[in-house]
Amino acid sequence: MNKQKLGKIGTGKLLVICGPTATGKTDLAVLLAKKNNGEIVSADSRQVYKGLNIGTGKDLPKGLKLKYLWIKKFGYYEVKGVKIWGYDLADPRHSFSVSQYLKFAERVVADIIKRGKLPILVGGTGLYIKGVIDGIPTADIPKSNHLRESLESKPPEQLFEMLAQIDSLKAAGMNASDKKNPRRLIRAIEIATWRTNHAGKDSDMVRESSKYEVLQIGLTADEKYLNHKIEQRVSKRFKERLEDEIAGLLKDHVSWEMQSMSSMGYGQWRDFFEGRKSERNVIEVWEAEEKKYVKRQIIWFKKDKRIKWFDITDKDYPENVEKTVRKWHNKSDE
Repeated sequence: MNKQKLGKIGTGKLLVICGPTATGKTDLAVLLAKKNNGEIVSADSRQVYKGLNIGTGKDLPKGLKLKYLWIKKFGYYEVKGVKIWGYDLADPRHSFSVSQYLKFAERVVADIIKRGKLPILVGGTGLYIKGVIDGIPTADIPKSNHLRESLESKPPEQLFEMLAQIDSLKAAGMNASDKKNPRRLIRAIEIATWRTNHAGKDSDMVRESSKYEVLQIGLTADEKYLNHKIEQRVSKRFKERLEDEIAGLLKDHVSWEMQSMSSMGYGQWRDFFEGRKSERNVIEVWEAEEKKYVKRQIIWFKKDKRIKWFDITDKDYPENVEKTVRKWHNKSDE
């Protein structure tokens, strides 16, 4: 039987800078891009949304506008002479799927390579990075609006029970955070339902192996240091008036129920805007949630043994990363 191909990923070299929040991935990527004729592709599920700037750490100069090459659908920002792709892909009032991200990333990465540049995939959204490197067949399983509408009012506990009945293995493999996340539970039910209705077909959905020659660089530090960085990061974004940015989004009809507003640093403000918590309470909750998120990121990335890890508390780490990248990038193709 002929296999259904989910799309051929490009050829060439791909550098990945990954790791938990607050490790300076983008700053390092800009440095490496300048030294290796590279362009950055963001792999951050929050930075895809227009208008979510302060809380997602885009750190763009004021007044900077998107620029376009021949791919009119996707634009880039030029920061310090380096092109950054993957920001502002979606309206915050609309959902944005992994499948949509992969279609964007594969097209842009292929174009960067075609222009003789080095694509540098940067971010902390492990699923995005895995999808670009290895492919995710389930990303192409279509969404069912009818199913979603029937499930959206159900509490997480009920959604989890429903998933357990359809796909007990998937349910058993979920962590505590996933079990409380309605969006992830609904998507898992959607995939399980599709598989039940299309028995055998999903095994025919095979993405061709990545033809990228990949180097994955992971940035990390000990928990105490990362927690301190998180506290500094939250404080900085609070002082930059994230509260005003959220007020503007709400004014533009972006509601708390929308996918974009479940982003870290945004959803935590709902109780403040609805009069149930003070700013101080919000910051405490926000910091705590960011620290939990960092732990989940570390668990995810540590599973991938291909990643070469560098401790950002080592003063020589940027030079060591540069040497590793230079050796890999300059190596002639066999």
